[in-house]
Amino acid sequence: MAKILLIDDEPDIVYLVKKVLEKGGHQVEEAYTGTEGLLKAESENPALIVLDILMPDISGWDVAKTLKSQDKTKNTPIVMLSVKNSHHSIQKSFKAGAGAHLGKPAKSAEILSTVEKVLNEDQS
Repeated sequence: MAKILLIDDEPDIVYLVKKVLEKGGHQVEEAYTGTEGLLKAESENPALIVLDILMPDISGWDVAKTLKSQDKTKNTPIVMLSVKNSHHSIQKSFKAGAGAHLGKPAKSAEILSTVEKVLNEDQS
């Protein structure tokens, strides 16, 4: 079981992804803006962050870059979860520091397997 921070501005997505992750045995913290996500990443010390790209205040890419530039969060793995799924967007996610990029809508099994894979990569 891992503590996962889910940052997404869409309450329905947060609800659904949280349920998937909890069924997978994970504890989930929620944030609904990039700013709130940055603060919770600092205070909650999650094992992994699931991050949307399109948010009203700060893009997920900028949130990821900020997280990767801070000592406390630079080693926290990130999974991007977004409707932005072009080759360019996926490349931008990896350049920002993400370990994986999932397209919305993603199947429950795909979310769980990607989260597990990134968590396992981080521990090796």
